[in-house]
Amino acid sequence: MTHCVCDAVPERQRGAETDEEPATAAWLAVFSLAMGVFGLLTAEYLPASLLTPMAVDLGVSEALAGQAVTVTAVVALFAGLLAPGLTRGIDRRLVLLGFSTLMIASNLLVAVSSSLAVLLAMRILLGIALGGFWSMAAAVAMRLVPAALLPRALSIIFSGIAVGTVVAVPLGSYLGGLYGWRSAFLAAAAVGVLTLAFQSFTLPALSARRPARLRTVLDVLRRPGIAMGMFGCVLVHCGHFALFTYIRPFLESTTGVGPQALALMLLGFGVANFIGTLLAGWLLERSQRLTLVLMPTLVGLTALALVLLPASVPGQAALLAVWGLAFGGVPVAWSNWVASAVPDQAESAGGMVVASVQSSIAVGAAAGGAMFSFSGIAGVFVAAGVLMLLAALLIAVCVRVKTPRQRPETKPELHL
Repeated sequence: MTHCVCDAVPERQRGAETDEEPATAAWLAVFSLAMGVFGLLTAEYLPASLLTPMAVDLGVSEALAGQAVTVTAVVALFAGLLAPGLTRGIDRRLVLLGFSTLMIASNLLVAVSSSLAVLLAMRILLGIALGGFWSMAAAVAMRLVPAALLPRALSIIFSGIAVGTVVAVPLGSYLGGLYGWRSAFLAAAAVGVLTLAFQSFTLPALSARRPARLRTVLDVLRRPGIAMGMFGCVLVHCGHFALFTYIRPFLESTTGVGPQALALMLLGFGVANFIGTLLAGWLLERSQRLTLVLMPTLVGLTALALVLLPASVPGQAALLAVWGLAFGGVPVAWSNWVASAVPDQAESAGGMVVASVQSSIAVGAAAGGAMFSFSGIAGVFVAAGVLMLLAALLIAVCVRVKTPRQRPETKPELHL
């Protein structure tokens, strides 16, 4: 692709069939991908703020209603691994539009669900869309912007994660309180419709350049340095989710913070997370290794500081902001890493990142819970903080990185 998305369609299509990187950046298409990530993450996290009214309306416990989040995460794990292979040979533009359509359908059908079983089935559709869209985002970004601008493009795309994290809980709580929990999912469907329309006008034709197969993920994992990199990715996300899952009981037990102050502190975390997502693009253009190492180091030091320093609401709010700023760049950094480390199979490698993140959510939360039972909330933060520092050390010593402008040593015909 050698022209901006605002150019003529025939030129887009001719460019999509070449192996040359684009001469100009298709920023509108990049922003449409960011909208997709935002819509998907918002829909994924909506049930967290609506569990009580959902449970009452459907006649189930809050624990059962919470499985709406679990089902989505589990399906997204497998969708991230399998979607590139199952959609091999299909124009990536059509595939991404299909995922956005699934997101709309899921939200609409959840809004009219009459039972928990129906609701969970509709959340499966969201999991497919979430895992598939995320796994292909980095590979598509490689075909929308020149290589030197890829870190910046990824920071824009994955800023949708930070914005979705910030918006989902207050949006769900606000709309649910005014109009009922179903209205929040109708609003999410409306966001999906806008996203689909924007993507339809901005995404160029992106024909699949190399047919993918289900065994490709394992083939990629066997490449030198890839398994160690993915191990580092898993450690970082496990440490973060072990911490974040138990942030509320930690803050309540150390400072006795109330619900309103807690909401403000978490809002500060979310805003800082968004800023960190954008900052990561700037850092990655200068040093990929520094970015990969710096993020978990800051999170680990922050976790230890929360335990070791005197507890106060202003002090902990500031530390939470540092934590959010640091972790905001993690999805961007690892997506950039797979795009540069495995450019000829970026979709499959992106699927590995999705699987790593989704599995880390479950493992980190479970490990944090076990540590909580064994040594209390302080033990969770100390153990997870040390894990983040060890992950940073492993990344610094063992993970192979490429400079932002270094071209991979692969044959041209293997490129996406």
